[in-house]
Amino acid sequence: MPEADWIAKTRTSYDTVAVSYAAMLGDALADAPYERGVLGIFAELVRGAGGGPVADIGCGPGRLTRHLYRQGLDAFGVDLSPGMIAVARDEHPDLRFEVGSMTALDIAGGTLGGLLAWFCLIHVPDAEVPGVLAEFRRVLRPGGVALLAFHAGTGTRHKTDGYGGHPMDVYVHRRTSGQVAALLRDAGFTVEAELCHYPDAHKEGAFVFARAPLHYRNSLGRVPSPPRATV
Repeated sequence: MPEADWIAKTRTSYDTVAVSYAAMLGDALADAPYERGVLGIFAELVRGAGGGPVADIGCGPGRLTRHLYRQGLDAFGVDLSPGMIAVARDEHPDLRFEVGSMTALDIAGGTLGGLLAWFCLIHVPDAEVPGVLAEFRRVLRPGGVALLAFHAGTGTRHKTDGYGGHPMDVYVHRRTSGQVAALLRDAGFTVEAELCHYPDAHKEGAFVFARAPLHYRNSLGRVPSPPRATV
């Protein structure tokens, strides 16, 4: 099947900016208490649900993968961009990083204790988001925790340069936390929290926590009832 144009352009764009992106954002968490707090909540929820492997989807140069590892999680990174993965492997040689697409993850179903998607859904077109969230649902085990972070709001803009002025060719799609929460519910998740963040007067971010249900649904979308007791 031919690769979607938006996937190819996203890969090329982030290959182009990989080195400068890592240099510019490498220590960004040091001045971001809200982001650190949200990631701390995520780590606590994953540990409370029994731990297990945690995938940092759209990991870039691995800065959050490292942070999650330091929080005691068995974290590994996945990114569409080979350039980003090369930087991640160079900067964090003791952690695992793989090239992959969130549209078709090379991860066995029901194996993850947690999944982080940190400002990576912003490049996914609206029509493709349900499929991506279904893939997230597939790889999480029952009770597994997902944290999605994204630029909140409405509308789409074409990003043609970034991270030091390098050329890029990606679209940035803004969605409200309510829209993302509804999409997660449609994908079978239980949404547990929506948080808003205003880093400055012109930006709005959002974080949504969701959990894969403890019971798989049947083909009708219903949770099977437990068997009746017999006497």
